[in-house]
Amino acid sequence: MIELQSKANAKLNLTLDVIGTRPDGYHDLCMVMQEISLGDDVTLQLETGEPWRVISESSEIPCDDSNLAVKAARLFFEASGIDCGGLTATIRKRTPVCAGMGGGSADGAAVLRMLDAHYRHPLRHEALYAVAEATGSDVPFALFGGTALAEEKGQILTRLAPMPPCCIVLCKPSFSISTPALFRAIDGETISARPQTARMLRALEEGDLRRIASLLCNVFEPVVAKDHTEIGMIRRTMLEQGALGASMTGSGPTVFGIFEDQSLAESAFSALKPLYPDTFITAPV
Repeated sequence: MIELQSKANAKLNLTLDVIGTRPDGYHDLCMVMQEISLGDDVTLQLETGEPWRVISESSEIPCDDSNLAVKAARLFFEASGIDCGGLTATIRKRTPVCAGMGGGSADGAAVLRMLDAHYRHPLRHEALYAVAEATGSDVPFALFGGTALAEEKGQILTRLAPMPPCCIVLCKPSFSISTPALFRAIDGETISARPQTARMLRALEEGDLRRIASLLCNVFEPVVAKDHTEIGMIRRTMLEQGALGASMTGSGPTVFGIFEDQSLAESAFSALKPLYPDTFITAPV
């Protein structure tokens, strides 16, 4: 039996814009995405000689073929023609589920990285990313990592200058958001404030953390905050505790704040953690 291990880092959206609908029913997006140090631990056992299975201490993730780690593995082996002789995926969940942070997508990407390296790159670069895209919409970025501009369905990725070092406080309220329902809702909304993507790219290129924080924008946030006042409350708390900027990530409901100073981040963490157990301090990768 062969055992492989990898960290599966989550992501944040520094910006998220919905450009419009596509003929295939999906939406065209424009997002500046950032990998962060908070992530799950994924272990693969190959050549087990047993049926495939997923093991996790978390009751919130599926332990069947709908799990993105298993889906990624199946698509990889179908594309490469390799027989792994049985597979067990063990996921130690650290990223909150249904949080807008791409935790499941990161698990799938971690599986693809491990299998690609173990089998010495049996797929061309384009084929590996095609497998990632077929696994899930955020999986290509999770495989790409770092700081990137993501366009169309999120699969067109451009490497950006890295985010400067800082502390990031994450806070997920207890409710979850249906992503399909959120897209339906925003189709009926007039979007009054959109991300200034070009300015965000310049701020990243110049390494200007304060400017980056001032340009955080997610068009989903007003739609979610309209029905969930906790979004605004968490955001205000972070700003009151010294965040340079704060925003919701992805389809929510997680709110994150960018802090220049570790002590201020710890103060915000201390203010939010008693109310929201899924509160963390992390950093850009």
